[in-house]
Amino acid sequence: MVQRRMSSSTTPSLDPFTAEIIREGLLAIAEEMFASMGRTSKSPIIYEVLDYACALTTADAQLISQANGVTGFLGTLTYAVQDILNKFGDDMAPGDIFATNDPYNGGGSHLSDVSMVMPIFVDGELVAFAVNKAHWSEIGGKDAGSWTTDATEIYQEGLQLPGVRLFRQGKPEQGVLDIIAANVRTPDMTLGDLHAQAACLRLAALRTQELCRKYGLEAVREAIRLMLDHGERMARQALARLPKGVFEAEDFIDDDGIGDEPRRVRVRVTITDEEFIADFTGSAPQSRGPVNCSRVALMSGVRAIFLALTNPGLPANEGFFRPLKVICPDGTVFTVQRPAPVSTHWEARLFATELVWKALAPAVPERLTAGHYLSVCAQVVVTTRPGTDQLALLVEPNAGGWGAGFDKDGEDGLYCVGDGETYVLPAEVAEAAYNVRVNRYAYHIVDAGEGRFRGGRGMVREYIITSDEGAIATASFGRHKFRPWGVAGGRDGSPNYVQVVRADGREEPPVGKIARVRLAKGDMLRLVTGPGGGWGDPRERPRVLVQADLRAGMISVQSARDVYGLSEEEIAQALGGKSHAD
Repeated sequence: MVQRRMSSSTTPSLDPFTAEIIREGLLAIAEEMFASMGRTSKSPIIYEVLDYACALTTADAQLISQANGVTGFLGTLTYAVQDILNKFGDDMAPGDIFATNDPYNGGGSHLSDVSMVMPIFVDGELVAFAVNKAHWSEIGGKDAGSWTTDATEIYQEGLQLPGVRLFRQGKPEQGVLDIIAANVRTPDMTLGDLHAQAACLRLAALRTQELCRKYGLEAVREAIRLMLDHGERMARQALARLPKGVFEAEDFIDDDGIGDEPRRVRVRVTITDEEFIADFTGSAPQSRGPVNCSRVALMSGVRAIFLALTNPGLPANEGFFRPLKVICPDGTVFTVQRPAPVSTHWEARLFATELVWKALAPAVPERLTAGHYLSVCAQVVVTTRPGTDQLALLVEPNAGGWGAGFDKDGEDGLYCVGDGETYVLPAEVAEAAYNVRVNRYAYHIVDAGEGRFRGGRGMVREYIITSDEGAIATASFGRHKFRPWGVAGGRDGSPNYVQVVRADGREEPPVGKIARVRLAKGDMLRLVTGPGGGWGDPRERPRVLVQADLRAGMISVQSARDVYGLSEEEIAQALGGKSHAD
């Protein structure tokens, strides 16, 4: 029987020095978990790209501290813990580890993102949970890589783990591990990542137990209570500084991957002295295709923008989100119901973030920029490892352009808001691990995103297939039809797209989504992300900055002349007297 006892109101208050030491210790545990998992995983998307997150929660699933690679996991780990608590209740013991990837409940994203949860006991009493979430490159399903753009039900997307016990008192539940191994195409890599997550959780349990024994269980509990209360105070102080009122925005998701019809989404943000309310009522119903996201993912998307608006430098905890309220009826593209597909869930989740962003950017310009390229812009390239016939899955997001601010240009080549501190897969790793050659990785220079402050540039990444057996590619690049938005007269950005260039030089039309496109040896997959929106009238941009952009190759001569208004003399001066024929 699990013993639970929350901190009593009669517990003497900690002195602030000890409380701060314990707080820093709890934050350090999450950071050490993150470092441990990155060192021990087997997948490049984890140890290179950092597509994972780690956290500690209280015994009743309240977030204490979290270390993120992926912003999109912010706050979702608490739902994974709550899912395990709801299912197993008191049927937990020291050494137990559970897993869930149920997108409609604790999983919150898609089946590839697997959360693992470990209860932490001190002297037989449940005191906390360690939890992590990581992208497994393979979790089964109809397509290698376990996500696609044309799934129509969850059963096509992979193996569902609806809250299962993986380890019982430290020993593996071999039958469950065998089921996982039998349902994935890369069992060695998948199980390797599973064990890396388990090791990370055990480390967290050890460090938490050490902290409790050093300072006493009641002191640690009191420090956690103070942390959460402090988070709430900081959020409410920041909320008081935000403009009050009602702010609205709408936008369109390109399509659902099955049909071409855009999906309209909208938000109504109400800010009062006490609450920050984001109401998504009126957004499109859930789609037949996999662009849907779950309510948990919706919460994560809104939490990310709420933190950015209020106090982005503060470590997130459950207390910080107490003033936040999210409203959305069931069955929308943001609150999908089983068994609808969710494998490209980011196409909806990121719109939830950016809708709030779009509604508030003109009102809070010191915090929010114009629109960015938005989509994760992810692809799966199914190939083999060089020199072998072993299946290899090149799974990665792609960086793009962010919108300009009221006093700054947008960021060039930065990952989308949902990916946070993830990293670009190095060309050397891609070429060593997969049968591809990186032909080009450069800024995408296109006439778009102009403004007094211009949108950041997107990127072009080109993979040439080097395997005699060829490869298969799937990709989802949202904002292919509806561009990143500008503010205050700034121009919109440009679309993201995927393009196949055949070995004989034939260029196929650029598209936003592809599923299982066959690539022969010598064919090239071109991955293009657009610039963000501009801010302000382009004609107000200082001439010297326009000339510097032109000299650096960040804008075209035509844009410098026709949009920014440079004279021929100024253009020639910027180019050092060289020919400037378009």
